[in-house]
Amino acid sequence: MKSAVETLNPTRVRLTVEVPFEELKPSLDAAYKKINQQVTVPGFRKGKIPARVIDQRFGRAAVLEETVNDALPRFYTQAVDENKVEVLGQPDITDIKGVEDLDANGLTFTAEVDVRPEITLPDFSEISVEVDPIEVTDEDVEKSLEQLRERFSSVKDVERAAAEGDIVVIDLEAKVDGEVPEDGTATGVSYEIGSGRLLDGIDEAVIGLSAGESKTFSTELKGGTQAGQSAEVTAAVTAVQEKELPELDDEFAQLASEFDSLEDLRADSRKRLGRMKEFDQATQAQERVLDALLAKVEIAFPEKLLADEIETRKHNLEHHQLEPIGQTLESYLAAQGKTREEFDAETEEQAKKGIKTQFVLDEIVAKEEVGVNQEELTEHLIRRAAGSGMTPDQFAQQIVQQQQVPLLVGEVARGKALALVVEAATVKDTNGEVIDFDEDEEEAETAAAETAVEAAAEESATDEA
Repeated sequence: MKSAVETLNPTRVRLTVEVPFEELKPSLDAAYKKINQQVTVPGFRKGKIPARVIDQRFGRAAVLEETVNDALPRFYTQAVDENKVEVLGQPDITDIKGVEDLDANGLTFTAEVDVRPEITLPDFSEISVEVDPIEVTDEDVEKSLEQLRERFSSVKDVERAAAEGDIVVIDLEAKVDGEVPEDGTATGVSYEIGSGRLLDGIDEAVIGLSAGESKTFSTELKGGTQAGQSAEVTAAVTAVQEKELPELDDEFAQLASEFDSLEDLRADSRKRLGRMKEFDQATQAQERVLDALLAKVEIAFPEKLLADEIETRKHNLEHHQLEPIGQTLESYLAAQGKTREEFDAETEEQAKKGIKTQFVLDEIVAKEEVGVNQEELTEHLIRRAAGSGMTPDQFAQQIVQQQQVPLLVGEVARGKALALVVEAATVKDTNGEVIDFDEDEEEAETAAAETAVEAAAEESATDEA
Protein backbone atom coordinates (compact mmCIF):
# COMPACT_ATOMS: atom_id res chain seq x y z
CA MET A 1 0.00 0.00 0.00
CA LYS A 2 1.12 3.53 -0.78
CA SER A 3 -0.32 6.61 0.88
CA ALA A 4 0.26 10.32 0.86
CA VAL A 5 -1.16 13.17 2.92
CA GLU A 6 -2.03 16.65 1.67
CA THR A 7 -2.82 19.54 4.01
CA LEU A 8 -5.96 21.33 2.86
CA ASN A 9 -6.00 23.83 5.74
CA PRO A 10 -4.66 23.89 9.31
CA THR A 11 -7.41 21.53 10.49
CA ARG A 12 -8.15 19.30 7.50
CA VAL A 13 -6.10 16.89 5.37
CA ARG A 14 -6.63 14.66 2.36
CA LEU A 15 -5.21 11.13 2.37
CA THR A 16 -4.62 9.42 -0.98
CA VAL A 17 -4.33 5.65 -0.71
CA GLU A 18 -3.28 3.13 -3.39
CA VAL A 19 -3.71 -0.58 -2.64
CA PRO A 20 -2.35 -3.22 -5.08
CA PHE A 21 -4.52 -6.26 -5.76
CA GLU A 22 -2.21 -8.62 -3.83
CA GLU A 23 -2.98 -6.76 -0.61
CA LEU A 24 -6.71 -6.92 -1.36
CA LYS A 25 -6.69 -10.74 -1.59
CA PRO A 26 -7.64 -11.28 2.11
CA SER A 27 -10.63 -8.93 1.69
CA LEU A 28 -11.62 -10.68 -1.55
CA ASP A 29 -11.51 -14.06 0.17
CA ALA A 30 -13.56 -12.64 3.05
CA ALA A 31 -16.12 -11.31 0.57
CA TYR A 32 -16.56 -14.74 -1.06
CA LYS A 33 -16.85 -16.35 2.38
CA LYS A 34 -19.48 -13.85 3.51
CA ILE A 35 -21.57 -14.24 0.37
CA ASN A 36 -21.20 -18.03 0.68
CA GLN A 37 -22.90 -17.89 4.07
CA GLN A 38 -25.74 -15.70 2.82
CA VAL A 39 -26.88 -17.42 -0.40
CA THR A 40 -27.97 -20.87 -1.56
CA VAL A 41 -27.29 -22.51 -4.93
CA PRO A 42 -28.93 -25.81 -5.91
CA GLY A 43 -26.38 -28.64 -6.01
CA PHE A 44 -23.99 -27.02 -3.53
CA ARG A 45 -23.88 -27.13 0.24
CA LYS A 46 -24.20 -23.79 2.05
CA GLY A 47 -20.75 -22.30 2.47
CA LYS A 48 -19.20 -24.58 -0.18
CA ILE A 49 -20.14 -22.69 -3.35
CA PRO A 50 -17.09 -22.17 -5.64
CA ALA A 51 -16.02 -18.61 -6.38
CA ARG A 52 -16.64 -19.01 -10.12
CA VAL A 53 -20.25 -20.06 -9.44
CA ILE A 54 -20.81 -17.04 -7.20
CA ASP A 55 -19.42 -14.81 -9.97
CA GLN A 56 -21.74 -16.43 -12.51
CA ARG A 57 -24.85 -16.43 -10.35
CA PHE A 58 -24.53 -13.12 -8.49
CA GLY A 59 -22.03 -11.16 -10.52
CA ARG A 60 -18.41 -10.26 -9.92
CA ALA A 61 -19.47 -6.67 -9.16
CA ALA A 62 -21.24 -7.74 -5.95
CA VAL A 63 -18.10 -9.55 -4.78
CA LEU A 64 -15.86 -6.59 -5.57
CA GLU A 65 -18.22 -4.17 -3.77
CA GLU A 66 -18.12 -6.35 -0.65
CA THR A 67 -14.32 -6.53 -0.97
CA VAL A 68 -14.03 -2.74 -1.03
CA ASN A 69 -16.40 -2.38 1.95
CA ASP A 70 -14.15 -4.71 3.94
CA ALA A 71 -10.84 -3.21 2.77
CA LEU A 72 -11.53 0.53 3.00
CA PRO A 73 -11.65 0.91 6.81
CA ARG A 74 -8.54 -1.23 7.25
CA PHE A 75 -6.39 0.59 4.72
CA TYR A 76 -7.68 4.00 5.80
CA THR A 77 -6.61 3.23 9.39
CA GLN A 78 -3.25 1.98 8.13
CA ALA A 79 -2.71 5.19 6.13
CA VAL A 80 -3.60 7.30 9.19
CA ASP A 81 -1.07 5.39 11.29
CA GLU A 82 1.68 5.49 8.67
CA ASN A 83 1.34 9.24 8.21
CA LYS A 84 0.90 9.90 11.96
CA VAL A 85 -2.28 11.87 11.37
CA GLU A 86 -4.26 12.81 14.51
CA VAL A 87 -7.75 12.56 13.08
CA LEU A 88 -10.93 14.04 14.53
CA GLY A 89 -14.23 12.35 13.72
CA GLN A 90 -15.14 10.25 10.71
CA PRO A 91 -13.57 10.75 7.26
CA ASP A 92 -15.32 11.67 4.03
CA ILE A 93 -14.29 8.90 1.61
CA THR A 94 -14.27 10.15 -1.97
CA ASP A 95 -12.95 9.33 -5.42
CA ILE A 96 -12.94 5.52 -5.08
CA LYS A 97 -11.36 4.04 -8.22
CA GLY A 98 -10.74 0.49 -9.44
CA VAL A 99 -13.80 -1.21 -7.98
CA GLU A 100 -14.77 -2.70 -11.33
CA ASP A 101 -11.22 -3.79 -12.18
CA LEU A 102 -9.52 -4.63 -8.91
CA ASP A 103 -7.64 -7.58 -10.43
CA ALA A 104 -5.74 -5.34 -12.83
CA ASN A 105 -5.34 -2.00 -11.10
CA GLY A 106 -6.00 -2.52 -7.42
CA LEU A 107 -7.89 0.07 -5.39
CA THR A 108 -7.38 3.83 -5.09
CA PHE A 109 -9.34 6.17 -2.84
CA THR A 110 -9.06 9.50 -1.06
CA ALA A 111 -10.25 10.44 2.41
CA GLU A 112 -10.72 13.94 3.76
CA VAL A 113 -10.77 14.27 7.53
CA ASP A 114 -10.44 16.91 10.25
CA VAL A 115 -7.22 16.87 12.25
CA ARG A 116 -5.94 18.48 15.41
CA PRO A 117 -4.35 21.85 14.70
CA GLU A 118 -0.70 22.36 15.47
CA ILE A 119 -0.27 24.09 18.82
CA THR A 120 2.67 26.15 20.04
CA LEU A 121 2.76 26.16 23.82
CA PRO A 122 3.91 29.29 25.64
CA ASP A 123 6.46 29.50 28.45
CA PHE A 124 4.36 28.60 31.48
CA SER A 125 6.62 30.60 33.80
CA GLU A 126 5.46 33.79 32.05
CA ILE A 127 1.90 33.22 33.30
CA SER A 128 0.94 35.28 36.33
CA VAL A 129 -2.47 35.45 37.99
CA GLU A 130 -4.04 36.91 41.13
CA VAL A 131 -6.43 35.12 43.50
CA ASP A 132 -8.35 35.86 46.66
CA PRO A 133 -6.44 35.44 49.95
CA ILE A 134 -7.34 32.80 52.54
CA GLU A 135 -8.92 34.80 55.32
CA VAL A 136 -11.39 33.35 57.82
CA THR A 137 -12.99 36.23 59.73
CA ASP A 138 -15.00 36.13 62.95
CA GLU A 139 -17.97 37.11 60.80
CA ASP A 140 -17.43 34.01 58.62
CA VAL A 141 -17.40 31.79 61.70
CA GLU A 142 -20.54 33.34 63.16
CA LYS A 143 -22.32 33.04 59.82
CA SER A 144 -21.41 29.35 59.70
CA LEU A 145 -22.79 28.84 63.20
CA GLU A 146 -25.98 30.69 62.27
CA GLN A 147 -26.44 28.37 59.30
CA LEU A 148 -26.01 25.42 61.65
CA ARG A 149 -28.65 26.91 63.98
CA GLU A 150 -30.98 27.19 60.99
CA ARG A 151 -30.64 23.45 60.38
CA PHE A 152 -31.80 22.76 63.93
CA SER A 153 -34.57 25.35 63.92
CA SER A 154 -38.26 24.60 64.39
CA VAL A 155 -41.42 26.51 63.44
CA LYS A 156 -44.69 27.23 65.17
CA ASP A 157 -47.93 28.74 63.91
CA VAL A 158 -48.62 32.29 65.10
CA GLU A 159 -51.81 34.34 65.09
CA ARG A 160 -50.43 37.59 63.65
CA ALA A 161 -49.47 39.31 60.43
CA ALA A 162 -46.46 37.96 58.55
CA ALA A 163 -43.13 39.77 58.96
CA GLU A 164 -39.58 39.56 57.56
CA GLY A 165 -38.03 36.20 58.44
CA ASP A 166 -41.36 34.44 58.98
CA ILE A 167 -42.43 31.40 57.02
CA VAL A 168 -45.76 31.63 55.24
CA VAL A 169 -47.73 28.79 53.71
CA ILE A 170 -49.39 30.14 50.57
CA ASP A 171 -51.54 29.14 47.62
CA LEU A 172 -50.51 30.80 44.34
CA GLU A 173 -52.46 31.50 41.17
CA ALA A 174 -50.90 33.22 38.15
CA LYS A 175 -52.79 34.78 35.26
CA VAL A 176 -51.17 35.66 31.95
CA ASP A 177 -53.33 37.93 29.78
CA GLY A 178 -56.24 37.17 32.08
CA GLU A 179 -55.95 33.38 31.68
CA VAL A 180 -54.57 30.84 34.16
CA PRO A 181 -52.07 28.61 32.28
CA GLU A 182 -52.05 24.85 32.81
CA ASP A 183 -49.18 25.08 35.31
CA GLY A 184 -50.33 28.43 36.76
CA THR A 185 -51.39 27.26 40.22
CA ALA A 186 -49.59 25.87 43.27
CA THR A 187 -50.93 25.06 46.73
CA GLY A 188 -49.31 24.69 50.13
CA VAL A 189 -46.09 26.43 49.14
CA SER A 190 -43.84 27.07 52.15
CA TYR A 191 -41.84 30.27 51.74
CA GLU A 192 -39.45 32.13 54.04
CA ILE A 193 -39.99 35.86 53.65
CA GLY A 194 -36.80 37.58 52.56
CA SER A 195 -35.11 34.47 51.13
CA GLY A 196 -35.65 35.60 47.53
CA ARG A 197 -36.34 32.02 46.44
CA LEU A 198 -39.70 32.48 44.77
CA LEU A 199 -41.03 35.41 42.74
CA ASP A 200 -40.01 39.04 42.54
CA GLY A 201 -42.48 41.05 44.57
CA ILE A 202 -43.68 38.18 46.73
CA ASP A 203 -42.08 39.60 49.90
CA GLU A 204 -43.83 42.96 49.60
CA ALA A 205 -47.12 41.19 48.86
CA VAL A 206 -47.24 38.84 51.85
CA ILE A 207 -45.67 41.03 54.56
CA GLY A 208 -48.52 42.28 56.70
CA LEU A 209 -50.94 39.51 55.66
CA SER A 210 -52.46 37.14 58.20
CA ALA A 211 -53.78 33.63 57.61
CA GLY A 212 -56.89 33.80 55.42
CA GLU A 213 -55.83 37.00 53.64
CA SER A 214 -54.53 37.39 50.08
CA LYS A 215 -52.98 39.92 47.75
CA THR A 216 -52.45 40.20 43.99
CA PHE A 217 -49.25 41.61 42.52
CA SER A 218 -47.55 41.90 39.12
CA THR A 219 -44.36 40.00 38.41
CA GLU A 220 -42.40 38.15 35.73
CA LEU A 221 -42.65 34.35 35.86
CA LYS A 222 -39.33 32.57 36.29
CA GLY A 223 -40.27 29.02 35.31
CA GLY A 224 -42.85 26.83 33.61
CA THR A 225 -44.39 27.19 30.18
CA GLN A 226 -44.90 30.95 30.63
CA ALA A 227 -41.39 31.77 31.90
CA GLY A 228 -40.43 35.35 31.09
CA GLN A 229 -44.06 36.44 30.74
CA SER A 230 -45.65 39.18 32.85
CA ALA A 231 -48.36 37.82 35.14
CA GLU A 232 -50.85 38.83 37.80
CA VAL A 233 -50.16 36.54 40.76
CA THR A 234 -52.52 36.10 43.71
CA ALA A 235 -50.88 34.89 46.92
CA ALA A 236 -53.33 33.55 49.53
CA VAL A 237 -51.79 33.03 52.97
CA THR A 238 -53.08 29.91 54.74
CA ALA A 239 -50.67 29.99 57.69
CA VAL A 240 -48.02 32.22 59.26
CA GLN A 241 -45.18 30.48 61.07
CA GLU A 242 -42.45 31.83 63.28
CA LYS A 243 -39.01 30.29 63.22
CA GLU A 244 -37.47 29.29 66.56
CA LEU A 245 -33.68 28.98 66.72
CA PRO A 246 -31.85 27.12 69.48
CA GLU A 247 -29.66 29.15 71.84
CA LEU A 248 -26.03 29.33 70.79
CA ASP A 249 -24.43 27.67 73.83
CA ASP A 250 -22.64 24.52 74.99
CA GLU A 251 -25.89 22.57 74.92
CA PHE A 252 -26.35 23.45 71.26
CA ALA A 253 -22.76 22.41 70.51
CA GLN A 254 -23.47 18.99 72.04
CA LEU A 255 -26.72 18.71 70.06
CA ALA A 256 -25.29 19.75 66.68
CA SER A 257 -21.77 18.25 66.81
CA GLU A 258 -19.36 15.91 68.59
CA PHE A 259 -18.01 18.80 70.67
CA ASP A 260 -18.85 19.48 74.31
CA SER A 261 -18.43 23.25 74.23
CA LEU A 262 -19.39 26.11 71.96
CA GLU A 263 -15.78 27.30 71.87
CA ASP A 264 -14.61 23.91 70.55
CA LEU A 265 -17.36 24.00 67.91
CA ARG A 266 -16.37 27.55 66.97
CA ALA A 267 -12.68 26.54 66.63
CA ASP A 268 -13.62 23.56 64.45
CA SER A 269 -15.79 25.80 62.27
CA ARG A 270 -12.85 28.16 61.75
CA LYS A 271 -10.60 25.25 60.78
CA ARG A 272 -13.19 23.79 58.41
CA LEU A 273 -13.80 27.15 56.75
CA GLY A 274 -10.05 27.52 56.28
CA ARG A 275 -9.88 24.21 54.44
CA MET A 276 -12.82 25.22 52.26
CA LYS A 277 -11.18 28.53 51.40
CA GLU A 278 -7.94 26.70 50.56
CA PHE A 279 -9.80 24.53 48.07
CA ASP A 280 -11.68 27.55 46.68
CA GLN A 281 -8.39 29.39 46.28
CA ALA A 282 -6.82 26.41 44.50
CA THR A 283 -9.82 26.13 42.16
CA GLN A 284 -9.69 29.87 41.47
CA ALA A 285 -5.98 29.60 40.70
CA GLN A 286 -6.59 26.71 38.26
CA GLU A 287 -9.37 28.59 36.48
CA ARG A 288 -7.41 31.82 36.15
CA VAL A 289 -4.22 30.07 35.07
CA LEU A 290 -6.21 28.13 32.49
CA ASP A 291 -7.76 31.33 31.14
CA ALA A 292 -4.31 32.97 31.00
CA LEU A 293 -2.87 29.92 29.23
CA LEU A 294 -5.65 29.85 26.63
CA ALA A 295 -5.21 33.58 26.00
CA LYS A 296 -1.58 32.93 25.03
CA VAL A 297 -2.41 30.23 22.49
CA GLU A 298 -3.91 30.76 19.05
CA ILE A 299 -5.54 27.78 17.33
CA ALA A 300 -7.63 27.10 14.26
CA PHE A 301 -10.94 25.39 14.97
CA PRO A 302 -12.02 22.41 12.83
CA GLU A 303 -15.26 23.60 11.24
CA LYS A 304 -17.21 20.35 11.52
CA LEU A 305 -16.07 19.68 15.09
CA LEU A 306 -17.05 23.20 16.16
CA ALA A 307 -20.44 22.97 14.44
CA ASP A 308 -21.13 19.60 16.08
CA GLU A 309 -20.12 20.92 19.51
CA ILE A 310 -22.39 23.96 19.19
CA GLU A 311 -25.29 21.75 18.11
CA THR A 312 -24.66 19.34 21.00
CA ARG A 313 -24.73 22.14 23.56
CA LYS A 314 -27.97 23.54 22.18
CA HIS A 315 -29.52 20.06 22.09
CA ASN A 316 -28.50 19.39 25.70
CA LEU A 317 -30.05 22.65 26.83
CA GLU A 318 -33.35 22.16 25.01
CA HIS A 319 -33.88 18.42 25.52
CA HIS A 320 -32.13 17.65 28.81
CA GLN A 321 -32.72 20.86 30.77
CA LEU A 322 -35.73 22.71 29.40
CA GLU A 323 -38.05 19.97 28.09
CA PRO A 324 -38.28 18.11 31.44
CA ILE A 325 -39.58 21.28 33.12
CA GLY A 326 -41.90 22.19 30.24
CA GLN A 327 -39.94 25.25 29.17
CA THR A 328 -39.15 26.26 25.60
CA LEU A 329 -35.92 27.85 24.43
CA GLU A 330 -37.84 31.02 23.58
CA SER A 331 -39.27 31.35 27.10
CA TYR A 332 -35.87 30.55 28.60
CA LEU A 333 -34.20 33.30 26.58
CA ALA A 334 -36.96 35.73 27.53
CA ALA A 335 -36.41 34.93 31.22
CA GLN A 336 -32.67 35.43 30.76
CA GLY A 337 -33.19 38.70 28.89
CA LYS A 338 -31.21 37.43 25.88
CA THR A 339 -31.83 37.57 22.16
CA ARG A 340 -31.34 34.51 19.96
CA GLU A 341 -28.28 36.18 18.42
CA GLU A 342 -26.72 36.74 21.85
CA PHE A 343 -27.47 33.15 22.83
CA ASP A 344 -25.90 31.78 19.62
CA ALA A 345 -22.79 33.93 20.09
CA GLU A 346 -22.38 32.84 23.73
CA THR A 347 -22.87 29.18 22.83
CA GLU A 348 -20.21 29.42 20.12
CA GLU A 349 -17.74 31.05 22.51
CA GLN A 350 -18.40 28.39 25.13
CA ALA A 351 -17.93 25.65 22.54
CA LYS A 352 -14.66 27.19 21.38
CA LYS A 353 -13.37 27.40 24.94
CA GLY A 354 -14.23 23.76 25.58
CA ILE A 355 -12.50 22.58 22.40
CA LYS A 356 -9.48 24.82 22.94
CA THR A 357 -9.10 23.65 26.54
CA GLN A 358 -9.03 20.03 25.45
CA PHE A 359 -6.60 20.62 22.57
CA VAL A 360 -4.13 22.70 24.60
CA LEU A 361 -4.11 20.42 27.65
CA ASP A 362 -3.84 17.31 25.46
CA GLU A 363 -0.78 18.90 23.85
CA ILE A 364 0.75 19.35 27.31
CA VAL A 365 -0.12 15.76 28.21
CA ALA A 366 1.70 14.53 25.11
CA LYS A 367 4.70 16.86 25.45
CA GLU A 368 5.19 16.22 29.18
CA GLU A 369 4.30 12.52 28.87
CA VAL A 370 1.68 12.80 31.60
CA GLY A 371 0.45 9.40 32.76
CA VAL A 372 -2.51 8.28 34.85
CA ASN A 373 -2.28 5.46 37.38
CA GLN A 374 -5.09 3.34 38.78
CA GLU A 375 -5.20 5.18 42.11
CA GLU A 376 -5.62 8.56 40.39
CA LEU A 377 -8.34 7.16 38.13
CA THR A 378 -10.18 5.67 41.11
CA GLU A 379 -10.04 8.95 43.09
CA HIS A 380 -11.39 10.84 40.08
CA LEU A 381 -14.13 8.27 39.57
CA ILE A 382 -15.21 8.64 43.22
CA ARG A 383 -15.39 12.45 42.85
CA ARG A 384 -17.39 12.19 39.62
CA ALA A 385 -19.74 9.64 41.18
CA ALA A 386 -20.41 11.96 44.12
CA GLY A 387 -21.25 14.77 41.71
CA SER A 388 -23.64 12.55 39.73
CA GLY A 389 -25.54 11.29 42.77
CA MET A 390 -24.47 7.68 42.09
CA THR A 391 -22.41 5.30 44.18
CA PRO A 392 -18.87 4.73 42.88
CA ASP A 393 -19.85 1.19 41.82
CA GLN A 394 -22.89 2.42 39.89
CA PHE A 395 -20.90 5.18 38.21
CA ALA A 396 -18.05 2.81 37.30
CA GLN A 397 -20.51 0.31 35.82
CA GLN A 398 -22.11 3.03 33.69
CA ILE A 399 -18.71 4.25 32.49
CA VAL A 400 -17.66 0.73 31.47
CA GLN A 401 -20.98 -0.03 29.75
CA GLN A 402 -20.79 3.19 27.75
CA GLN A 403 -17.11 2.57 26.94
CA GLN A 404 -16.13 5.91 28.43
CA VAL A 405 -13.09 4.82 30.45
CA PRO A 406 -10.70 6.55 27.97
CA LEU A 407 -12.69 9.78 28.44
CA LEU A 408 -12.27 9.51 32.20
CA VAL A 409 -8.53 8.89 31.81
CA GLY A 410 -8.33 11.95 29.57
CA GLU A 411 -10.03 14.11 32.21
CA VAL A 412 -7.50 13.04 34.86
CA ALA A 413 -4.55 13.58 32.51
CA ARG A 414 -5.74 17.07 31.60
CA GLY A 415 -6.19 17.92 35.26
CA LYS A 416 -2.60 16.84 35.92
CA ALA A 417 -1.41 18.84 32.91
CA LEU A 418 -3.10 21.98 34.23
CA ALA A 419 -1.56 21.37 37.66
CA LEU A 420 1.86 21.38 35.95
CA VAL A 421 1.11 24.77 34.42
CA VAL A 422 -0.04 26.18 37.77
CA GLU A 423 3.15 24.93 39.38
CA ALA A 424 5.24 26.80 36.81
CA ALA A 425 3.10 29.95 36.85
CA THR A 426 3.21 32.74 39.41
CA VAL A 427 0.11 32.84 41.60
CA LYS A 428 -0.31 35.71 44.07
CA ASP A 429 -3.18 36.72 46.31
CA THR A 430 -4.57 40.24 46.34
CA ASN A 431 -2.32 41.01 49.32
CA GLY A 432 0.73 40.39 47.13
CA GLU A 433 1.64 37.09 48.80
CA VAL A 434 2.96 34.38 46.45
CA ILE A 435 0.87 31.20 46.75
CA ASP A 436 2.88 28.00 46.86
CA PHE A 437 0.80 24.84 46.56
CA ASP A 438 3.02 22.49 48.56
CA GLU A 439 2.95 18.71 48.66
CA ASP A 440 0.47 18.66 51.55
CA GLU A 441 -2.04 20.36 49.26
CA GLU A 442 -1.26 18.24 46.20
CA GLU A 443 -4.44 16.16 46.36
CA ALA A 444 -6.67 19.23 46.76
CA GLU A 445 -4.77 20.99 43.99
CA THR A 446 -5.24 18.06 41.59
CA ALA A 447 -8.93 17.81 42.44
CA ALA A 448 -9.29 21.55 41.90
CA ALA A 449 -7.48 21.29 38.56
CA GLU A 450 -9.82 18.52 37.39
CA THR A 451 -12.77 20.64 38.51
CA ALA A 452 -11.49 23.64 36.54
CA VAL A 453 -10.88 21.52 33.43
CA GLU A 454 -14.36 19.99 33.59
CA ALA A 455 -15.91 23.43 34.08
CA ALA A 456 -14.12 24.81 31.03
CA ALA A 457 -14.83 21.80 28.84
CA GLU A 458 -18.46 21.41 29.86
CA GLU A 459 -19.39 25.08 30.32
CA SER A 460 -22.46 25.76 28.25
CA ALA A 461 -25.83 27.45 28.22
CA THR A 462 -27.08 24.27 29.89
CA ASP A 463 -25.42 25.33 33.11
CA GLU A 464 -27.44 28.55 33.17
CA ALA A 465 -30.81 26.78 33.05
